[in-house]
Amino acid sequence: MSDNTDFASAEKITRRFLPNDLDVNNWSALEPFFSSLVNRKNNSFEELLQWLYDLSELEAAIEEHAGWLYIRMTCDTQNKEFTEAYTFFVEEINPKIAPYNDLLNKKFINETSLKSLDGRYENHIKSVQNSIRLFREENIPLQAQLSVKEQQYGEIAGALSVEVNGKTLTLQQAANFLKDPDRKLRDEVYHKIVSRREVERERLDLLFNELITIRTTVAKNAGFENYRDFKFVELDRFDYTADDCMNFHSSVKKCIVPVLDDFMQERKTLLNTPTLKPWDLEVDPEGKPDLKPFQKGTELLEKSINCFTEIDPYFGMVLNTLKTKGYTDLDSRIGKAPGGYNYPLYESGVPFIFMNATGSLRDVITMVHEGGHAIHSMLNADLDFIAFKEVPSEIAELASMGMELISMEHWHHFFTNEDDLKRAKREQLENVIEALPWIACVDAFQHWLYTNPSHTITERTATWKKLILDFSSSHVDWSEDQNALEIMWQKQLHLFEVPFYYIEYGMAQLGAIAVWRNYKMNPQLAIQQYKNALKLGYTQSIPTVYEAAGIRFDFSEKYIKELVDFVRIELKKL
Repeated sequence: MSDNTDFASAEKITRRFLPNDLDVNNWSALEPFFSSLVNRKNNSFEELLQWLYDLSELEAAIEEHAGWLYIRMTCDTQNKEFTEAYTFFVEEINPKIAPYNDLLNKKFINETSLKSLDGRYENHIKSVQNSIRLFREENIPLQAQLSVKEQQYGEIAGALSVEVNGKTLTLQQAANFLKDPDRKLRDEVYHKIVSRREVERERLDLLFNELITIRTTVAKNAGFENYRDFKFVELDRFDYTADDCMNFHSSVKKCIVPVLDDFMQERKTLLNTPTLKPWDLEVDPEGKPDLKPFQKGTELLEKSINCFTEIDPYFGMVLNTLKTKGYTDLDSRIGKAPGGYNYPLYESGVPFIFMNATGSLRDVITMVHEGGHAIHSMLNADLDFIAFKEVPSEIAELASMGMELISMEHWHHFFTNEDDLKRAKREQLENVIEALPWIACVDAFQHWLYTNPSHTITERTATWKKLILDFSSSHVDWSEDQNALEIMWQKQLHLFEVPFYYIEYGMAQLGAIAVWRNYKMNPQLAIQQYKNALKLGYTQSIPTVYEAAGIRFDFSEKYIKELVDFVRIELKKL
C-alpha cells in the first residue's frame, strides 16, 4: 500500500543556523541566537521565511535536548543526576527562554510580510497571538515551579510497589493479578494496591493543592477568571469551547453509560456472583486466565513490527527504525515513571517510545497506540516548520487510537489461538466503550476543580465521588471500598502533569472508531486517508484534518450513538 514518497528520511536535520556543538544547557552559549533572531531585520517575504526556518532550527534543538532530559529522568526516576539535569533545565534555562519567546512572537506578528504566508501558517499565527495574550513576566518563575512540582508526581508514583507471592512488584505489574480467575487473590491484590495508594493519599492531595494554587495564580496574572479559561487559550482550542466539552459529557452519559450498564450486568451474570466488586472488573468473566500475548518488551516490539508491516510496509519500517536506533524503553521496573508516551525528537526525525510493559493485552494496546504516534511523528518529520509538527492532541490521539483499532484486524501476530484472538478483540472493544465515561468524568472533574479553585480536600473528594458514580455502572458495588473510590482520581497522571489534556482522548476515540469503520469497508482507501491526514501535521484545522481522514470531528449525541451502535454490532460478531 505504500509508495516510496511515504518514507521519511529518518536522517538528523542538518543545522544551518546553529553550530553542531552548541551547548543547549549553557545560557551564555544559547542567548546570542535568540538575540540574533530578535534583532534581525526582515525586509522581504523571503527573509521572513528564512527567519522562520532559523527559529524552527533553534526550537528543534532546544526541544530535542529537553526531550532527552525528560526521557532519561522518566526511565530512571531514582537517578539523582538525571533528575537534577531535568530540574536545572526547567528552572534555569526555560525561564530565560520565555521572555525571548515573547519578543519573538511580537516580532513575528508585526512583520509586514506576514499576510504573504500561505494558509498553512494560519494556526501558527493564531497560536502566537494566544501566546502574546497569555505571556506575563511574573508567571515565568511560577511556570518553572509547576514543572518541578508536576515532576514530583512521577517520582511518587514511580516508587510505589507492593509484595505479591513474595515478590516486590510495581503497581502496574501487580495489577495483572486483577485478571486472575482466583477471586480471593484478586481481592487480596486489589486491596494491597489500594492500601499502598492510600499511604500517599494525603501527600498527593497536598501536592495537588499546591498545583491548583499556582495554576490559578498563573491564570489570574494573565487576566483570566480561572485556570480553565486560561488553559483553553493556552491549548489553542480554536475549534471547540468549554460548552462543547459539557455537551460531550452529557452525550457520553446518555449514550454510553447505559451500554456500560449492560456490559456489567452481563459480567455479573457470567461470574455468577451476587455482587460485582471493583476487583471483578478486569478478570475474564468466563474464568479464563489472563491473556499473555508476549513475555518481554523485545518480543512485544518484534510482534508489533510484524503486525504493522502487514497493515502497511511503511508502518513496520517506523517501528523497525526505533528498534535499530534503540529508541524504546518498554519493560516495567521499579524506579521507572508510570505510563507510556511517544516523544517526538524534532532534530532526529525519529521519536522515542516509553512504556511499562508487563506482558498483558493492555501492553499490546499501549504499544500500538504509541506506535501510531510514532508513525505520525515520522510522517510529518519532513514538514519545513516546527510549528507544523506540533499537532494538538485531538489530531495526535486520532493517529494513536486509530492505530489501536486498525491493528486489531492483524492481532493474529500476538494471538495464534482463534479463541484468544476473539477474546482480545472483545476486550479491546469493551475497553473502548468503558474508556469514554472515564474520560468524560475526568474532564468534568477538571472543569469543576478549576472553576472552584478555593475548594477544600473534603469538597474535592465529594465532587469526585458524585461524578465517578454518575459515569459508572450501577452494578458495581463500592459499599465496602469507599476509600478506593475516593482516591481513584489520583492514579490519573494527566490531572497532575498535563491539566486539561484528557478530553482529547475521547474526541479522538470517536474519530478512531470512524477510521476503523472505514478500514473494515475499504482497507486500502482508509489507510491512504489516514496517512494523508497525518501528513498534514497542524497545517489545517482539526475538522479539516478529520475530513482528510474520511471522518467527522463531531461529538453530538446522534453521532456518538451511531458509532457506539457500530461497535456493539462488531462485538456481537465476536
